[in-house]
Amino acid sequence: MRKIFNNKMWLMALLLTVSMTGCGGDDDNGAGGGGPGAVCVGTDCVSLGTAGDLGAAGGYAILAKDGISTVPNSVVTGNVGLSPTARVGLTGWSEIAAADASDTYSTSAQVVAPFKLYAADYAEPTPTKLIAAVLNMEAAYTDAAGRQPTSAATTDVGGGTLTDLTLAPGVYEWGTALTIPTDLALSGNATDVWIFKVAGTLDMAVARKVILSGGAQARNIFWQVAGAVTIGANTHFEGIILGKTSITFGNLASINGRLLAQTTVILDATTVTRP
Repeated sequence: MRKIFNNKMWLMALLLTVSMTGCGGDDDNGAGGGGPGAVCVGTDCVSLGTAGDLGAAGGYAILAKDGISTVPNSVVTGNVGLSPTARVGLTGWSEIAAADASDTYSTSAQVVAPFKLYAADYAEPTPTKLIAAVLNMEAAYTDAAGRQPTSAATTDVGGGTLTDLTLAPGVYEWGTALTIPTDLALSGNATDVWIFKVAGTLDMAVARKVILSGGAQARNIFWQVAGAVTIGANTHFEGIILGKTSITFGNLASINGRLLAQTTVILDATTVTRP
């Protein structure tokens, strides 16, 4: 029998496991504990830095709370997780039941093996693991939102429109929406970190791309966005999107990064590759 997810588990998790002390836990890339100043949930820690440590949320290329939809055929290299919504919120994936009949996961032709789809009504331990992942996703969003801009020069760059720019590492902040109508270059080395804080929506035009140079790594780029994120068709994006609301990718768009949304993720023949 399928186990029905009980929302009371969320209350128990919040009351019993949320902690601001103690670190540890590995994501599926083997990144370890969060280090000084990390935000921790139980033994899982979130620290936005060169380790790219997202705690339990690091086990997913796509993670959302309300729904994850795809217009086939998307190609996702990494796990897909949905909680507290049940598997009915996974639309367009044509899930295939677990081969071992455990009902802890399903697979899809759109999710590259050995990665899987998970939802809140799959059998244990899936619901418990998803609770931890979503809590860490929210902690990462809060961590990014609390960062101070590096300087006045990284505040309200371009008045909210980034046209033909190359951005150095740092913490950037916009008090309104952010629009990217052209290619955007990020130049830095493999240990540099970018945190982009957007109080409004984030929109990137069609057929554009985020370009990394100098050894910059997608796992060290964080987009904390309070409003909806919309990436245009045929556009390539880089980094980890921490969305307070929805994340939508247009037809044949792609990302080297993660889509972590507190509402929905919408794909249209999108290629998602975890960093």
